Amino acid sequence: MEEYYVWVTTRRLQPGALEEFERAWRPEPYPRGLHRSYAYWSEDGQEITGVSFWESQEACDAWRSSESEAQRRASMAPYVVEEREGFYRGRQLAVPQR
Repeated sequence: MEEYYVWVTTRRLQPGALEEFERAWRPEPYPRGLHRSYAYWSEDGQEITGVSFWESQEACDAWRSSESEAQRRASMAPYVVEEREGFYRGRQLAVPQR
């Protein structure tokens, strides 16, 4: 089974800040080793969860410690009330066909 390396971040945002947060959230330059990423937000737009898939934990760690990521986090900070994050290894689960 193929194993995935995943970084998950959930942020609670200031009320009405989702649009500004999304502009600040986009990484520049695009991180090396990042295969794909997704964002999921609550109905009220005050909580957003980002899920990113990496080629390795080392690639993720290199991005997380980069100056570009530090600048991106500083750009997002005015809109964030609370943040939780973690790195995981896992695999896709098979869904039975009905």
